[in-house]
Amino acid sequence: MTCLRPAAVLLACIAVAAPSTADAYIGPGAGFAVLGSFAVIFVTMLLAGASLLVWPFRMLWRAIRRRTKSKPLVKRLIVLGFDGQETTITERMMAEGELPNFQKLAASGCYSRLRSTFPSITPVAWSSFTTGTNPGKHNIFDFLDRDPRTYLPRLSSTEIGSVDKVLKLGKLRIPLAKPSIRLLRKSKPFWTVLGEHNIWSTIIRVPITFPPDKFYGAQLGAMCIPDLLGTQGTFLHFTTRPGGESFQEGGLQFELRANGSENSFEGTIEGPENSFFEGNPPMTLPLQIDVDRENGRALVSVNGDSLELEPMVLSEWVKLSFKAIAGMKVTGICRMMVTEMDEHVSLYVSPINIEPEKPAMPISHPGYYCSYLEKKLGSYATLGLAEDTWALNEKITDDHTFMTQTTDIDNEREEMLFTALDRLRKGTLVTVFDATDRINHMFWRYTEEGHPAAEGIEDPDYAHAIENQYRRNDEIVGKVMERLGEGDVLWVMSDHGCTSFRRGVNLNAWLMENGYLALKDGANPSEPWLQSVDWSRTKAYAVGLVGIFLNIKGREAQGIVAAGDEAEALKAELKSKLDGLMDAEKGSVAINDAFDTDKLYRGPYKGNAPDLLIGYNHGYRISWDCASGVVAGSVFDDNTKAWSGDHIVDPRLVPGIFLANHAIDSEDPAIIDLAPTALTLFGIRPLAHMEGTPIVDKDRFKRS
Repeated sequence: MTCLRPAAVLLACIAVAAPSTADAYIGPGAGFAVLGSFAVIFVTMLLAGASLLVWPFRMLWRAIRRRTKSKPLVKRLIVLGFDGQETTITERMMAEGELPNFQKLAASGCYSRLRSTFPSITPVAWSSFTTGTNPGKHNIFDFLDRDPRTYLPRLSSTEIGSVDKVLKLGKLRIPLAKPSIRLLRKSKPFWTVLGEHNIWSTIIRVPITFPPDKFYGAQLGAMCIPDLLGTQGTFLHFTTRPGGESFQEGGLQFELRANGSENSFEGTIEGPENSFFEGNPPMTLPLQIDVDRENGRALVSVNGDSLELEPMVLSEWVKLSFKAIAGMKVTGICRMMVTEMDEHVSLYVSPINIEPEKPAMPISHPGYYCSYLEKKLGSYATLGLAEDTWALNEKITDDHTFMTQTTDIDNEREEMLFTALDRLRKGTLVTVFDATDRINHMFWRYTEEGHPAAEGIEDPDYAHAIENQYRRNDEIVGKVMERLGEGDVLWVMSDHGCTSFRRGVNLNAWLMENGYLALKDGANPSEPWLQSVDWSRTKAYAVGLVGIFLNIKGREAQGIVAAGDEAEALKAELKSKLDGLMDAEKGSVAINDAFDTDKLYRGPYKGNAPDLLIGYNHGYRISWDCASGVVAGSVFDDNTKAWSGDHIVDPRLVPGIFLANHAIDSEDPAIIDLAPTALTLFGIRPLAHMEGTPIVDKDRFKRS
């Protein structure tokens, strides 16, 4: 049998909310469908042959078109992005001499705080970095959008079309086409502009690059690449313990059954849905676990292979091949860990990542770039949010396991960086490291006395986890600085900072208390995804992570608020009540400001934004219940999860950092300024629609 190749068979995630699904950042699942047909395969083969015939002519034409049209000021631009690196921690550690390479870089060039976007969250900020525009022009306002027809959440960055034409052969369904898959981020990335001037770029794991851009360069995609189940990260838990089928967030639980003895157990791994068959049943793999309690080992068998595991020790990457139809398989990779093997036996399986060697979806440009990296480096994480925060939140894994995962992924990223850097002779290299953000999120509880999530913490050594990661970032910066040559520019940056998340705010509960949201008679307010809401009596609602939508006539399916003066008056009324909202129990301000996005954003897509953006104070964030569309409960509650730090707050509280080996001409640089600055460094005039201002003057620019 052969594995599915992306040119012939596409595994597509459909960005439609599934009320039963929860995943990273509390978002909708994205149902996976196996799509393929013999007709599509045949046509693909013909196109491949034709492509080989015309390839020399295409290369000649591209060479003519890509003749360098600029006079670069630099030879190479290397950008190191440390997602979420917090300014106050960075500045303190620099002052204490704990980040010597950061200090050296700042002394030779510059250090500054970097204004983030409104809101200060990863997909929005990196999209502004990419395009040099505000969200009103790049169309990314949150991790999630809402479907105004159904009020259900959907991924904000990717849209997958459906396949309606199929050939029915009994229970078999043969799709006669493949779905469209497109990136919803608008505006042109600066690396595309560089490519149009014959300047190469290598872009590694910059968020919101799925599906990948097509340009003169190479790219490995990042945020919103799904797992093999089509979600943003669902772990699997197999156990002999009785219990439900799912967790509150990000996980599915399956039964382990005795298999003839007290030391042998079997289960079934469910993979992606198989749309080749009526009803879309999941593809499955048999799983067997044989326990050797005397020697503290377990033998896990799957796919005809066996691996020996010690309790609470993560395996290396394990390949899982699911049979779709004869001759076709869907392959993913995961990591496994036996979490208990005494009275009960339990096995953790990480989210099943798309295999980079033979990817089931387009995760890189060119399509073979991910395979090239796999052959150079071995298997690596491909999931957009690859560190399994939800298993730690649900206490299936522990701090040590999460740190192991995060460190391993960080090491993979470092290898990718230096593999690309050693090959880059001129042009641009951008690599984003996620570990800083994830460790900020999960280990902030160790840094604050009295944090609600600090009760029962496992290992006080993790009080230094955040600082240790910043030291590691400093080491990476030092290694890059050693490789710089004449004409090279180095930028080190973060998209935003981080602060404490001690208390959650349920905006929908507040809206209901204040008469702006109503429930159906007899409805269960604990239903997720606003299923209990009576839209005929609801003026405003919260979906996603950052804001509030008005229920506007003609925009929402069951809107009751007239656009124009009535909507503007309602926005002003809500803003006046939410500005400075107090948490009476704690005697502190929970919301600094509610921002009117019509005044905040400019551009053709600003109408897709929430009507109000909520700027939370330090210590506050949208509650877990509100993020998953639950109206029930109090407006304020303690956050007791391991996810204890966040940046979904007033963006003025969490700026990013910016360091460079050259001086800058701005006292208040913003992330939106970096795309036009990159173009300026290569002698290219920023595009007219870019709103950022170059932070260097090409006539005064001097590398240190």
